Formats: sequence, structure tokens, C-alpha cells
Amino acid sequence: MRLFRLLILFFSLTGLSPISADLLFESDAVLDIELTGPIDTLIENKNDRTDYPFVLHIDGKDHNIMVRARGKSRLRVCDFPPLRFNFETGDMSQTDFAGLSKLKLVTHCRNGPKNEYDVLEEYAAYRIFMLLSNISYRVRLLRLTYIDTDQRLKNVRPRYAFAIEPQEHVAERVGGTRLNVTGVRKSELNNNQAAIVYVFQYLIGNTDWSFVLAENDDECCHNGDLIKIGEEIFYVPYDFDLAGIVNARYAKPDPSLKLKNVRLRRYRGYCTDRQTLHKAIRFVKAQKAEVLDIARILPGLTSKQTDKIVEYLDKFFDRAEDEESLLKEYERRCLG
Repeated sequence: MRLFRLLILFFSLTGLSPISADLLFESDAVLDIELTGPIDTLIENKNDRTDYPFVLHIDGKDHNIMVRARGKSRLRVCDFPPLRFNFETGDMSQTDFAGLSKLKLVTHCRNGPKNEYDVLEEYAAYRIFMLLSNISYRVRLLRLTYIDTDQRLKNVRPRYAFAIEPQEHVAERVGGTRLNVTGVRKSELNNNQAAIVYVFQYLIGNTDWSFVLAENDDECCHNGDLIKIGEEIFYVPYDFDLAGIVNARYAKPDPSLKLKNVRLRRYRGYCTDRQTLHKAIRFVKAQKAEVLDIARILPGLTSKQTDKIVEYLDKFFDRAEDEESLLKEYERRCLG
């Protein structure tokens, strides 16, 4: 009931109503699947983004799909790349993947438990924003067993990964359209959603995002997509691997920010009116119990790792108890 009331509050803030969605993202249960194919070949040729034939084993049945590497910075730093599934070659109608054409997966970056922790922590970041906004990328946690037909991948065991809702499905679900533009004006943004994004990014310690083009990109925005609903534009964030909540080993802050590490929080939102920002802070504060529960119920973590995530998030809520001080910090750091 509490979650329902919170969703109603969000819809009242934005003037939106929920729309039905894909089967894959309607459940929070971990989905066990098996992926068989030339994994070593895919990894060796990850920069070519070549699609390779794989077999996806789910619910006792095999399905032919195509798989390729995806991503940008993670292609450079990861031994095992993020993946994209292409279901156009197989019949997925009787599976949780029904209705999906292509699907992005976040996978473990390297071997070792810390890299699986990173996957789970980034998954938690997505889940937190799902709690705060209906206009978000929904995610589904997977336990993936990789079978390498090249017979070079060793230590075959289930590994955590998660699937990300396609952008066009998000847009359809919320009654909007995707925007492919080079930039967005502050006046075009939905103020309530934008303010929630600002506070959320600060909560998880993420500075790797902006409303401008990223290097080598030709569309706005850096680690965020734009969806237009009516006359307003909504910024939908993604890619949280460089956030403090994850603290990946390869994560470093932008040198221009002069931060020692990614665990240090820095406000990166636009300057906005105080009333809207104050309302967003209080809205996020009201979700404290649910936010911390997302971290507490993550599977696959040690109690020490769980405590570490909860402690990091809780520091924001402690800081937010002094709302006036936090507002002044935001106003001092805001952009534009």
C-alpha cells in the first residue's frame, strides 16, 4: 500500500498515469537462464560488434538468438563486455522475453566476486530510480550460466546480470515519444522529474551524467535519454557504474570536478527554483525505508557488502535531515 501511495503521489506531481508493460519487467524474481555459443570469439571481437548465433535455454526449452557485445567505456575496461540480445531469429512468444526485439544486458566486467557485487549495486541504483519515478528504465535481475562452444571460457557457473527495458518500450509505457536531439533547454524539462533526477544522482553519488553531448556522441544526453510527453521533456538516466554506490575499481571522477574518488558526492543538476528542489528532497527522503530495503534484499552479497551499501545511502539521508543546508549546497553547485 505504501508503494501504491508513493506512485500516486508521483503521478500527481507529473500529471501522468501508468500504462501496462512487458512481461519480463513485471516480476522482481531472479530469472535463471543459460546462454550457449561462441563466447570467446565474441569477446575477442567485441569491438567489431558482430552478432553471433547463440542458444538461450529458458524454462526447459532452447531458443535461437543473436548476441553481440555493446557499450562504450566498458568495452575498453572490461574483460567480459555488456551484451545485446537480438530475438528476431527465434520465437520468444511463450517466454518472459515475449514482445522484445532487442535487449541490453549489464554483465560482470571481470572475474572475481567484486565484479558481481558491482552488477548488483548498479542494479540497485536502477531499482532506486524506479521507486522514485515511473519514467525510468525498469530492470530484471538474471542469473546467467555461460556455456562457451569455443571451449575456452573456464569456471562455468551462474553469474548475475540484469536486463534493461528498451527505450521505445519506456516511451510507449508512459505515453510519450523518444527524442533524438543534440540538446535540451532547461525550460523544456519537466521540473518535477528533473529535480528528482538531480537528488537521485546525488543520493547514489553519480557525477557521470549531464544534459549535453558526451564525447563522440551525436545525440543528447550523456548517460540519459529524453522522452517527450505532451509539451514537456523528461530526462531518463542510465549507466551508473561510475557512481559511488557501485565504486567500481575502474571508476574515477572527471578531473575537472577535483574529487578524490567517486564515493564523494557532488551536485550536478541545473539551477532550479527552490520550491521544486525542496519538494524533490522531501519526496526522496520519504522513500528512505524503501530505498534502504532495496539494498538490504539484494541477493548474492555478503553481509559486509550489504552494510556498506546501506551505510553509503544512509549518509545521504542523514545529510538531508538539514534540508536548508542541503538546499544551499545544491544552489551553490548548480549549473546554469
